[in-house]
Order: sequence, then C-alpha cells, then structure tokens
Amino acid sequence: MIELFSANTPNGWKISIMLEEIGYEYKVTKINIGKDEQFKPDFLKISPFGKIPVIIDHDNNKSIFESGAILMYLGDKSKKFYNEKERLNINQWLMAQMGTVGPMIGQHHQFHHYNPGKSEFGEERYFKITKRIYGELDTRLKDSKFLAGPDYTIADIATWPWMARHEWHDIGLKNYQNLSRWYLEIAEREAVIKGYSFMDKDAKIPTL
Repeated sequence: MIELFSANTPNGWKISIMLEEIGYEYKVTKINIGKDEQFKPDFLKISPFGKIPVIIDHDNNKSIFESGAILMYLGDKSKKFYNEKERLNINQWLMAQMGTVGPMIGQHHQFHHYNPGKSEFGEERYFKITKRIYGELDTRLKDSKFLAGPDYTIADIATWPWMARHEWHDIGLKNYQNLSRWYLEIAEREAVIKGYSFMDKDAKIPTL
C-alpha cells in the first residue's frame, strides 16, 4: 500500500493522478502547508527540503521525495506510462516540467495570483515566461499527440496539473489550439478526474 503525504496543489495532483492511473491502493496523509506542517521534524525525515509530495511504499518500507522521482518510481514499479522505448524522450520532457514548467509557472502564481501589485518586475517577468511556455508546449503538441511522443506518459501526468491552473494565469489557454486539445483530452480521463479531486471530492477540473 502507498501512503501519499500531500496537499491540494499541482505537485500533489501529479501523484494522486498517477496512483489512480496505475490502480494502486493508497491512502492520503494531508500536510497543511499553510501552517508549515511540511517543516516539522518528522516530515523532514522523509522530505529533506520540506516539500510535498512524498510517498511511503509500505510494501517495501521505502520513502521517496520529489514528484518527478516519485513518478519514475511508480512508473517502474507498475510498468505503466514509463516504457523503455520512449524513456529518453519521457525523461527529457519530465525534467522540462521539473526544471522549467513547474518552477516558472509557480513563480507566476506567486506574483500574479497571490501577491499582485507587490512587484511590477516580478509580475511582468513571470507572465512573459509563462506565456512563452504556453507557446513552446503548443508547438511541441502540434507535432506530437503527447509530450514525449504518441503515448500518454508520466511526462504528461507531471505537466498537466500546472495547466489545470490556467485560470490563474490570465493568458488564455483557449488561444493555444494544440495545447488545448492535449489538456482537454487528458482532463476526460477517469483517473485524472479522480486524482484531481483527491482532497476535495467536489473539485471540478477547469474547462476552457
């Protein structure tokens, strides 16, 4: 059984969606990041940087931190969405999410959504970067059904949750035809719907 330590965020959705996709039994231990529970000593033992999500695989008593590493672990364990043939492409697009899509859009959230008016430089910088990311993803998805190729993989599972906050970005997802097609197709998957609402059963995936 997998225990998921998480919060209701894009990084948290990555793992709940993956667990739903592979059909593993799991339980959720909520971490209230608004009250800094991620910095408590017991949590830091399994997450050295005080970040969610973390899983404990109670079948073999292993804990794994960092969402990308968790997706790779679960992909290997389940033999799903992380196939050997496309692994190099999957890894590249997964790392692009971990190193660019998540951190940059996350900063856009901080300046544009949570703290508007506090830094004109920060708001403009991360708005432009996020808009550029939209365009880059759209270009990729013009030539490829999914990010790493023809098949749905952990690279898509990692990236989709950040686009699920598109209403916060004020960029206009509907203006990006290929990215919208990809977003909506994934949004219709039963496991994605369940994984998105893993902490709020009434949560609805944003439409265009």
